[in-house]
Amino acid sequence: MQGKANQSAWMSRAKILARSLMVGTAMVVSVAGATVQAKDKIEKPNLKFGFIKLTDMAPLAIAYEKGYFEDEGLYVTLEAQANWKVLLDRVISGELDGAHMLAGQPLGATIGYGTKADVITAFSMDLNGNGVTVSNEVMEKLKAKLPKQPDGKPIHPIKAEYLKAVVDDFKKEGKPFKMGMVFPVSTHNYELRYWLASGGLNPGFYAPAKGDTAGTINADVLLSVTPPPQMPATMEAGTINGYCVGEPWNQQAVIKGIGAPVITDYEIWKNNPEKVFGVTKEWNDKNPATHKAVVKALIRAAYWLDADNNKNRKEASKIISKSNYVGADVNVIDNSMTGTFEYEKGDVRSVPDFNVFFRYNATYPYYSDAIWYLTQMRRWGQIAEYQPDSWYMDMAKKVYRPEIYAMAAKELIAEGKMKVSDFPDFAKETGFKPATADFIDGLKYDGTKPNAYIDSFKIGLKGKETMK
Repeated sequence: MQGKANQSAWMSRAKILARSLMVGTAMVVSVAGATVQAKDKIEKPNLKFGFIKLTDMAPLAIAYEKGYFEDEGLYVTLEAQANWKVLLDRVISGELDGAHMLAGQPLGATIGYGTKADVITAFSMDLNGNGVTVSNEVMEKLKAKLPKQPDGKPIHPIKAEYLKAVVDDFKKEGKPFKMGMVFPVSTHNYELRYWLASGGLNPGFYAPAKGDTAGTINADVLLSVTPPPQMPATMEAGTINGYCVGEPWNQQAVIKGIGAPVITDYEIWKNNPEKVFGVTKEWNDKNPATHKAVVKALIRAAYWLDADNNKNRKEASKIISKSNYVGADVNVIDNSMTGTFEYEKGDVRSVPDFNVFFRYNATYPYYSDAIWYLTQMRRWGQIAEYQPDSWYMDMAKKVYRPEIYAMAAKELIAEGKMKVSDFPDFAKETGFKPATADFIDGLKYDGTKPNAYIDSFKIGLKGKETMK
């Protein structure tokens, strides 16, 4: 079991720890003969963090394996969770101190969609990292409709308008077209919906006010929840025709010969935020120094993952391929972690930013990222009623906590572990990225104008519309 494996590893590490003792308000930790002094007393040094078996849990694994947690006086157990709901519930109950989370989970919990709880994040774990995969049957139908490159391979990214032609054929045959995503407030759900809608396919609406949380009202494509590791087998069984998931589960379909990715999320929204590290507000309020120390360790791990043009990625793949982390073949993980992506067997293309952990200020928790997720919740009915622009800003500030990140970063700079140039200019940072049109449909997103953005979509709720 994951917990036992990590407890054993912790015990072996403990043998090299000379002592850990409190001195005034600072913790002094002697690790392999080196003394590290933190500025603040660590309220809770023994921690348990949860994760889902996905490539983008890597910052947690690296912070553990490289001793970054120990440098901060933290003794961490990492434990794989069965699914995203179990993971969130265990963070809220206090069984877990924090976890690798979907970016939408702290937001969904805070606004009361599904589980109601105050969950915050001070650390963004990565950018990009997802793909949309379809079964071999669907891919063969797609190929008949797709433009080709001179070498005969399909042109990528594949736009959803071509899938629409396949879905229309399914409808004529009286068959539903079904796709999997990992959770109702997941990046995958919103990315898949975004891509489908960009091609004229309605992915369906939610109506929580009348108890409808399936999200299939008026849907051309029926979306349902499937845990990430189960995606390939579920598609192979014919239960779904495709899915949107993080790695390594798209590449697994290629290796197994059961399906083909048609687009990556980098191609849906260039450098989109993906996972976050989440804790409850109550936990943070009780353990502020501990939380800051965790963020420091995770920043260093993310930096290591992207350092020197990804030179450490092969090593990272080997580490997370272990059964107590992702538990997938290292070659499958390498397919995406090392800057390439295999769309079909032998069709390997360069996607250097498929996984981004630090560059482009990937670890900074931007308010504009939070607001994008909230706009999609409103677009598809999870936020049932119209909210003014100020509400989106209030929710973003309640959940995303860049001030904690800035404190952690400044300590790392002061300690000589990081450079000022590694981070945003905190004195000038507003929390909003510049407006961008780097989306598959070319629409412009300005996080300071959420309602104008929502109203710009052809498919989706607008203004004060509600689902009846």
